[in-house]
Amino acid sequence: MATKKPAAKKAATAKKAVKKPAAKAAAKKPTGKTPTAKKQAKRSSSDDYDQSKIQILEGLDAVRKRPGMYVGGTGPEGLHHLVWEIVDNAVDEAAGGFGSNIDVTLHKDGSIEVSDDGRGIPTGRKSDGRTALEVVFTELHAGGKFGSGAYSASGGLHGVGASVVNALSSKVVAEVDRDGATWRLVFLERVPGNYLSSGKFKPTSKLAKVRSIPASRTGTTVRFWPDRQIFDDEAQIDYEQVRDHVARVCFLVPGLHLKLHDKRTPGKKAEEFVAAGGLADYVDYLSIGETVTDVVTIHAEATFEERVPVDGTMATVTRPCAIDIASRWVKGYDTKIVSFVNTIPTSDGGTHVAGFERALSKIANDELLTDTKKLKKLAKQGNDRATPSDIQEGLVAAVKVTFPEPQFKGQTKQELGTPAIQNLVYETVKLGFADWIAGGGKRSQVNALRDKIAHAVLTRVAAKQQLENRRKAASLTSAGMPDKLADCRLHGPDSELLIVEGNSAAGPAKAGRDAETMAVLPLRGKVVNAGKASLKQVIENTEAQALITAIGGGSGKDFDLANCRYGRIIILCDADVDGSHIRCLLLTLIYHHMRPLLEAGMVYAAQPPLFATKQRGQLYYAYDEAQRATISTEINIGLDRWKRFKGLGEMNVDELAETTLNRETRILKRMTMDDGRQATQAAELFGVLMGSDVATRKDYIITNSHLVDRDRLDI
Repeated sequence: MATKKPAAKKAATAKKAVKKPAAKAAAKKPTGKTPTAKKQAKRSSSDDYDQSKIQILEGLDAVRKRPGMYVGGTGPEGLHHLVWEIVDNAVDEAAGGFGSNIDVTLHKDGSIEVSDDGRGIPTGRKSDGRTALEVVFTELHAGGKFGSGAYSASGGLHGVGASVVNALSSKVVAEVDRDGATWRLVFLERVPGNYLSSGKFKPTSKLAKVRSIPASRTGTTVRFWPDRQIFDDEAQIDYEQVRDHVARVCFLVPGLHLKLHDKRTPGKKAEEFVAAGGLADYVDYLSIGETVTDVVTIHAEATFEERVPVDGTMATVTRPCAIDIASRWVKGYDTKIVSFVNTIPTSDGGTHVAGFERALSKIANDELLTDTKKLKKLAKQGNDRATPSDIQEGLVAAVKVTFPEPQFKGQTKQELGTPAIQNLVYETVKLGFADWIAGGGKRSQVNALRDKIAHAVLTRVAAKQQLENRRKAASLTSAGMPDKLADCRLHGPDSELLIVEGNSAAGPAKAGRDAETMAVLPLRGKVVNAGKASLKQVIENTEAQALITAIGGGSGKDFDLANCRYGRIIILCDADVDGSHIRCLLLTLIYHHMRPLLEAGMVYAAQPPLFATKQRGQLYYAYDEAQRATISTEINIGLDRWKRFKGLGEMNVDELAETTLNRETRILKRMTMDDGRQATQAAELFGVLMGSDVATRKDYIITNSHLVDRDRLDI
């Protein structure tokens, strides 16, 4: 007490000393040394900042104050994270060999229930008189996953899963099968207790004995009601998201049986999940399309050293680590790499994924692609090394590491941070794939993978060279590739340039095309009439310039068919007067400035249907009125049942793809030199009838008025 009195006295003196000059300053006239009003306000504010402003958040209050730190937010992501925490605790039991069945139930009242046949959370009392079950649900960083605890490897490091669920729930009911009885503890607004027979809740640390059971039966059931005051109103548990999670879990723990019930939907049957093949089954499940290789599996056991606090001091400990890899390549281009630490999916990857990708790059370049004939030309320029994106084209892989006390970046455990894991995975994958290339894999599959990666390298280098050429051209003539061109990935005889009118048709065309070989160029302005315009006018026309640049063969006498980027030019125009006009102008442009395209038969006009109808689930298309009448008679429907397409933009993606883009079902008309000549004449006529020269149009109408069939006039 003797030390406190001087401190209090000193504080009082200091406070008094501050007030005295302030009072005098108020009475004096302002001088250059007088504090400004802003400084006085700042001083007043600092005076308010004292020991009373320092708050200590005890127990679970920290979680409720900052839920985003623990579950990632208060939206759907955070709500689902509560489910993952309880499910993953049950999975840890199964992964440790202590259980094989998990039931997940979504109840009508918004609660979620997870039941397992593991060992059951301990129910014995701790030194403070509370049961271990109560401690697990009320204390942060409490559990059996620390150091040499009850788990050699688990999904959790922080020990906050069950307590965080309790912190963010209005009610939790935990039941444990253990020691010949089912024991229950309820947490109402985070307060432990149980309900009396009268229905009244009584706060207590004592467990309620629900029933007697066989001594051999063990397990845990947790049912919780998320606190709707914490989570956003629109945040709801999504069945498909839960389904994906539990299905993935089964692939991680071979032999685990997991049943999912959704009692929110009347009559919906429970789904059961089980996978015996582990990661190999998961990769097979994720693979889409034709495969290049079988699933390659790699397993290794390793150890690493890590500095961790032990009994309050830093010490070096040796950690065991199991590494499991499953991967295969498919003929597509998308990459799918999923990763896990113990039983936790790491959506943001981490050190284990970094090691996997490093090893693939190393082994592909140093072993697989060595002396590849396709890359010899590139080797002279130093461009024969495959990049990670080249190697991972069509890759489907699962990477899993299992070891105690993993370091995650954040409580939501989406990215592994343990540094030593990167080198362990790197060495394991490098050796495993080297063995597969040297003879462990089928020779035909190894060669197929080599060709796939080499092709990716060639395509990338060619695209880069093409980009450099475009940049050079742009810097000299400002004629780079049009921004509005949605290009394809591969060019050559089997590729196509689809010319569509306007953005309305461009959207469905881009969505319905085969992006591998189909490029889309929308026309957003009027194409110049090349039959009447000068060369200068053609070159300065935006749409003509875009078409010439996209095709890539040049124009006029300098046109070179060998330099064309596409094997077919397809004109997609509406089946109306405007569409006919645009088609004529395009053919005229090609006829006068890119004639070899017509001579080689590389120009086509798409023939979209005019009408569509549906009868007994089957779609019918008609390309003119006569065909519509014929089909109507055959299927016994009236003409009023047909839908009339006013333009390509009115078709949905599926309709446009089936009738105009699908090579198996579409109808194309090849344009010839004669079509080009006729188009030139038609373009001139369109210019007369639709142009701005009123006098010329009037003369034409008067001169040809005798050709009009009066009976067909709608007057």
